[in-house]
Amino acid sequence: QVQIVETGGGLVQTGGSLRLSCSASGRTFSNLAMGWFRQAPGKEREFVAGIDTIGSTTGYAASVKGRFTISRDNAKSTMNLQMNNLKPEETAVYYCAARDERFTFIWYSRSDNYDTWGQGTQVTVSS
Repeated sequence: QVQIVETGGGLVQTGGSLRLSCSASGRTFSNLAMGWFRQAPGKEREFVAGIDTIGSTTGYAASVKGRFTISRDNAKSTMNLQMNNLKPEETAVYYCAARDERFTFIWYSRSDNYDTWGQGTQVTVSS
């Protein structure tokens, strides 16, 4: 059973930056395809970014492309999301998600593709 913990959330002003981290234990980290999602109050959970098992292939929601960067360090069993130029509408709880994946170069954008989720970390962007 994979256990996931997100860290790095907080309060930032519009245009500021935050770096979220996700650590996973319980399974071989390099066998996990991973992603970030977010859920704002009253809204559905939405895809933010995804990354394949070795960090060679990534994908982003159109709204964050060019401002957010997903990465991973398999030696440290961590995945990161660097968020720049944040906007108030991006205030949400951010979730890390994982799933076993046999193949490289594959990332997933649907929440139902993932079977393990963290508790989430709050990101608040003030205007």
